[in-house]
Amino acid sequence: MPQTSLVHGTDVWRIYPSPAGPVEALRGVTVDIARGRMVAIMGPSGCGKTTFLNCFSGLDRIDRGSIQVEGVDLQSMTDSEKSHYRAQRMGFIFQSYNLLPVLTAAENVEFPLLVGGTPVPEARRRALQWLEELGLKGKANEKPNALSGGQQQRVSLARALAPEPAIVWADEPTGNLDEENAGQVMRLLKDLNRAHQQTLIVVTHNPDVARQCDVTYRMRGGELLSG
Repeated sequence: MPQTSLVHGTDVWRIYPSPAGPVEALRGVTVDIARGRMVAIMGPSGCGKTTFLNCFSGLDRIDRGSIQVEGVDLQSMTDSEKSHYRAQRMGFIFQSYNLLPVLTAAENVEFPLLVGGTPVPEARRRALQWLEELGLKGKANEKPNALSGGQQQRVSLARALAPEPAIVWADEPTGNLDEENAGQVMRLLKDLNRAHQQTLIVVTHNPDVARQCDVTYRMRGGELLSG
């Protein structure tokens, strides 16, 4: 793997069975993503971009090829090892926020830290620190249903970033937000990328989101076309 690469994939295939025959969701994807970059994976629904996220983060298996993150071969890990690695070295931001409704904002941010083995006092300190950095200092004890959509997405940002991961995967992070809140979230992502040299991979169909990234890869029919 090139020394500057954080993520490296070689000839990656993912094939799903279907009644109409095999579906090649990823077709020979080869890519290098450098540390500290903000990268867009862009394309319409069904082009393979969410499969890319799932496979390259280790959430889904691949059928052929190899994927390395931080020099670690994902295919060599057990499911348990991959889960532990994701908890410690990866963050995830989802279109639907995926916050636990019974937990407060601070508790939602703490959750992956505790799963990764961070002591409770340190997990709370880091949760409060990230909520404050993202403009939610007064919302730490609020549950998700008391927060606006933009605030919920900022809680999910704090949750993704609190473990200080090597890489953050964002799946349509502005998809459920109005234009104003979408703009705020993208500005936050860019600021965090610059301030912390945080590697961000943003899956999107929105050209306005892609334009704000350093590099854009376009997907069509499971193939990565450009970068």
